[in-house]
Amino acid sequence: PGDKSISHRALLLGAIAEGTSRVTSFLAGSDCLATLRAVRALGIEVEEQTSMTLIVHGQGLHGLREAEDVLDCTRSGTTMRLLAGLLAGQPFLSVLTGDTQLRRRPMGRVVEPLRRMGAVVLGRDGGQWPPLAIQGGNLHGLDYTLPVPSAQVKSALLLASLYADAPTTLRCPSPTRDHTERMLLAMGTNLRMAGGALQILPEERLQAVDIAVPGDFSSAAFLIVAATLVPGSE
Repeated sequence: PGDKSISHRALLLGAIAEGTSRVTSFLAGSDCLATLRAVRALGIEVEEQTSMTLIVHGQGLHGLREAEDVLDCTRSGTTMRLLAGLLAGQPFLSVLTGDTQLRRRPMGRVVEPLRRMGAVVLGRDGGQWPPLAIQGGNLHGLDYTLPVPSAQVKSALLLASLYADAPTTLRCPSPTRDHTERMLLAMGTNLRMAGGALQILPEERLQAVDIAVPGDFSSAAFLIVAATLVPGSE
């Protein structure tokens, strides 16, 4: 199956790129389908050629529109955290919720730096828990050290930084997955590593690219373990 983390990012970055992105080997699991529904609710046309091949008609950095209803992330923490970063840069109101399980997952690590960038984010217990209400726009650049390594928090701040009025510098105590950085570089962003810090400049446009989602090793791991347990299996 296609990689879940990359499938989420292919949809979100394709939505704000200029042009058409063809996403192959998309993981049509419940988490990624929550992101697909959210992208469509924000005004992006996505064609499903097959369950694993999507055509995303990007509308540019400023092409998203205010959703008519609450955005339901079901139980996908990745959907909620990445959308929070992206929607923090939009000049409209968004409300993110999920099922009982997701509403018990902490969001403070994303909410706090987004507030420091200038977004208005409301949630239960001062923004620690979903649902989240986000009034975005007018973001400022940020120099921020992540308290704990998190690819999701880093990615949310990278998405928000595309809309900031100055460069954003992110420092992480140890390496995390760099899917978002690689995809942003492929789309033409001015992003660089300097002295162990990741710096990104505000952007005027992202260029759409076709994305072949690689296989998800974590999904294959279950079958790999099963094969090791049964003598002679492949």
